[in-house]
Amino acid sequence: MTPDERLIRDEILAISEVDVTKCMHCGKCSASCPAYDVMDIKPHQFPSYMDHGEIRELMNSTTIWECLGCSTCIERCPRNVKPGKLIDGVRQAVIRQRGGSHLYPEQIPAMVDPQMPQQLLVSVLRRERK
Repeated sequence: MTPDERLIRDEILAISEVDVTKCMHCGKCSASCPAYDVMDIKPHQFPSYMDHGEIRELMNSTTIWECLGCSTCIERCPRNVKPGKLIDGVRQAVIRQRGGSHLYPEQIPAMVDPQMPQQLLVSVLRRERK
């Protein structure tokens, strides 16, 4: 793993707050995932890829865009690994590398559509808090 990949890996782990070493690769997260069929790297594989330093593969994965963010995998994980948060962390790292940055609360009012679901706003704030 290159120094740059190590930095990205550390950023992803900080964003997601996931301990990938806890994963026992049981596959419960993947078995319950409604988007499983369209993913190139399955949810149960994300911790292993991270643990082995295969960061570029994860960042180039279509899974990070196919994940529905439904948290089913998080609820089903018997070891509390939270693969959905890991997938989201990789997605955030990719967005930040492409020039996206943090969203601050004072920026939100100008962006709000009155028809936007409140849950979406909360989700964005949680995701962008770091």
